[in-house]
Amino acid sequence: MTGKAPATESMRSEPILRVIHAYEDWIIRTYCWVRFWILRQRFLDEIGQYLPERGTILDLGSGFGLFSLYYAQILPDARFRGVDLSRRRVEMAKRAAVRLGLANVTYEVGDATAWRADDEYAAAYMLDIVHHIDEEFVRPLLEQLQKALRPGGRLIVKEVDTRPRYKRWFTYLLDRLMSSRGVIRYWSADELQRLLEEVGFQVHRHLMVDYLPYPHVLYICQREE
Repeated sequence: MTGKAPATESMRSEPILRVIHAYEDWIIRTYCWVRFWILRQRFLDEIGQYLPERGTILDLGSGFGLFSLYYAQILPDARFRGVDLSRRRVEMAKRAAVRLGLANVTYEVGDATAWRADDEYAAAYMLDIVHHIDEEFVRPLLEQLQKALRPGGRLIVKEVDTRPRYKRWFTYLLDRLMSSRGVIRYWSADELQRLLEEVGFQVHRHLMVDYLPYPHVLYICQREE
């Protein structure tokens, strides 16, 4: 499975810096630095090559809007729709989009566990979201995403594997630091790929090798033509 990548020279650090400086709150800026440090330029390029240059792209669990704001700059002919459970994060993402002068990205409040296919999307992505969703809601969500994608559309999922164990525990400690009471349920790479295939996706997965102790796994899931 291959994707058409935007020109490599367009994937530079300037869009990242513009996103970071679009937030007024220094705490959020610090959070942005950390998130972009973890999911660095190389990984943004890796994910971005599978996003279409046109059409509507869903960012489910968009948070403060970091990644949709980044990709909205890189892919100006695409439209990004961010959905997040937190009204505060959504409002901050909206303000950041205005400061960046981006007209191709919108944000709204919504619960991923209750999300339903409400439009046809060229692509969708979830970056480190699945392990924060109760297990009982994961399959219904993936089924809705498969239904919402147009034929040939892609769902990009970035998750963490359960192995090696020391990387999983490192990630767990950071997740608990960021969300002391939230759901944390890691899926093994085989387990999550099997579920994605069961709901109707053709799946290609690969590890994203990192010098940091994160067991990154990228799933490129395509709805059949």
